[in-house]
Amino acid sequence: MDTHAPVARRFDSPEQEAFLGLWRTFDRLRAMEEELFARYELTSQQYNALRLLRAARPDTIRTSDLTERLVSRAPDTTRLLDKLSERALIERSRSETNRREVRVGITPAGLVLLDELQEPLRECHTRQLGHLTRAQLRDLTALLRAARLPHEGADSSWR
Repeated sequence: MDTHAPVARRFDSPEQEAFLGLWRTFDRLRAMEEELFARYELTSQQYNALRLLRAARPDTIRTSDLTERLVSRAPDTTRLLDKLSERALIERSRSETNRREVRVGITPAGLVLLDELQEPLRECHTRQLGHLTRAQLRDLTALLRAARLPHEGADSSWR
């Protein structure tokens, strides 16, 4: 066996290697979260919407503002909200001054569901990343922010 044979390149660039590593990691961690949310008949997007609505209480949020605040883009916010409304987890109302504007708020049932999810979700996050030290988590968070920052809008809450 020739020990000097060139090693096959798995990646075209360090950027590609980092991106694919990030994508693979997201896929593995997301699967754990999806399993948890499925037990509550939720998607991660629906959970995120409920979390944002809880933070806005007692106020409501315009649908367009909610869409902008979601962690990842929702292809169809209306359908996402329809599912939550069918379960009486949210309420929607039209603005008195602008009939095209829809405002969304969380219901008591939505708050109860988030309370039920709190500990199982904390346990899920511990299974996902609990093997990392606090310093590693801080470093990871800082690196993710640095990678994301040039691609965030100036008004993004993730800046």
